[in-house]
Amino acid sequence: MPVAEKLRGSSVERPILPRLPRPVRLTGYALVLAFGLLYALPFVLQVVTSFKTDPDAASRPLSLIPSPWTPGAYHQLFGAAGGDGVPFSRWLGNSTLVAVLVTAGRVLFNSMAGYALARLRFRGRGMLTALVIGVMAVPPVVLLIPKFLVLNTFGIFDTYAAMVFPLLVDAAGIFIMKQFFESVPREVEEAARIDGAGIVRIFWSVVLPMARPALITLTILSFQGSWNEFTHFLVSTQSSEFETLTTGLARVVSGGLGKGTQYPLKLTAALLSTIPVAVLFFCFQRYFVRGANSGSVKE
Repeated sequence: MPVAEKLRGSSVERPILPRLPRPVRLTGYALVLAFGLLYALPFVLQVVTSFKTDPDAASRPLSLIPSPWTPGAYHQLFGAAGGDGVPFSRWLGNSTLVAVLVTAGRVLFNSMAGYALARLRFRGRGMLTALVIGVMAVPPVVLLIPKFLVLNTFGIFDTYAAMVFPLLVDAAGIFIMKQFFESVPREVEEAARIDGAGIVRIFWSVVLPMARPALITLTILSFQGSWNEFTHFLVSTQSSEFETLTTGLARVVSGGLGKGTQYPLKLTAALLSTIPVAVLFFCFQRYFVRGANSGSVKE
C-alpha cells in the first residue's frame, strides 16, 4: 500500500515547465504569424492577380489591390470572351477523367498487390517485393524514353489508354498497402477462414474494410499524383485534344497561346487547377492523419 501511494505520488508530482514571460510569448506569436503570412503571400498574390488586367499585372506585380478589378481572365479561360484559344474546359475534363480512372485503378490494384505480398506465400515473393522497392528508387525521368517506345510499339500512343494504363499501378502504393496489411492481426483472417471464407472473401469482406485509413491515404496521394502528372502526359500524347491542365498550362506559360506576359491568365489557370486537390485534402485531412498515425486493429 505505501508503495502504491508512493507511485501515485510520483505520478502526480511531475515537473512543470516555467511559464514564459508575456513579452516572450507575444514575440513568438508574432514570429509565427509573420512566417504564416509570408508563406500565404504567394497564394494571395495569385488570387489578386487573377482579377487584374495584363498592364496592371505587369506594372504592379506585387500590388494587393487590382486597378481596375476585372474577371476578364476567368471569362477568357471559360470562353465567355471568345476563348482566345484557351480550351481550359477541355483541359479540365481530360485531367478529371484521367485522375478519376487512375485513382480508382491504383486503389484497386495496389490494395490487391499489397495484400498478396503481405499474406500469400508463393515462389519468388521476396524477389518481387525487392523489385517493387527497387522501382521506387528509379528516377521517373529515366523511364521516359522506354515508356514512349512501349506505348508506340503497342499502338496506343496519343490516346487516352496511353495516358491511363501506365499509371494504374505504382510501387509506392503497393508498398504502403503491403505495410498496412502486415499490421493486421492474422487471427482476424484465421477466424474468417474457420467460418469457411476463401481468400477472396477474406480480402474483400474482412481485411479491406479494416484498411479504410490506408485506402483514403492512397486515394489522396493517387489523385494528387495523377492530377499533377506532367512528364508522362508529355511523352504519351502529342495532340492538343489530349492536353491536360499540366500540359496546357505549360503551353500557356511558354507563350504558345498568345503574346505578352498574360500574368492574370496564367495565374488564374494555375489557381483553378489547384482547387480540386486542395478541396480533396481538406475534406479527408482527418482520415489522412489517422491513417498515418494509427494502426488498424489492436490485439
